[in-house]
Amino acid sequence: QVQLVESGGGLVQAGGSLRLSCAPSGRTFSSYAMGWFRQAPGKEREFLAAITWSGGRTAYADPVKGRFTISRDNAKNTVYLQMNSLKPEDTAVYYCAVRRLASSLVVLTTLDGYDYWGQGTQVTVSS
Repeated sequence: QVQLVESGGGLVQAGGSLRLSCAPSGRTFSSYAMGWFRQAPGKEREFLAAITWSGGRTAYADPVKGRFTISRDNAKNTVYLQMNSLKPEDTAVYYCAVRRLASSLVVLTTLDGYDYWGQGTQVTVSS
C-alpha cells in the first residue's frame, strides 16, 4: 500500500508564497509520475500541475501557469509545488497523487490518471 504524505500548507496573505511537499511511503515504484490537485469548498477537485518521473515534462492548469512550479527530487523521493503570488481564490485543500505507469501528459491532467492520493493539506490565502 502506498501512502502519500503532504506538508507545507497553511495560512498566507495574498501575494505570498508557500511550498508544498509530497513524499510517498510504503511500497514504491521504479518510476512514477506525480501531480497536484486542489478542491475548494463546494467545487470539484481540479488539476493544477503534473510532472513525469524524469522531471523532463511538466503540465500546468491555466489558472496557475506562471505562478506555480512543480518539481521533484528523486533522491529524496519528494515532489514539490512552489506557489507564488497567491490569491484568495487559491484557498483550497491541496492533494498530491501518484501514477505508477508512464503515460502522456494529457492523462496526467485527469483525476482518473492517478492510482494513489494523499490526504490533502489546507492552504488558506487571506486578502
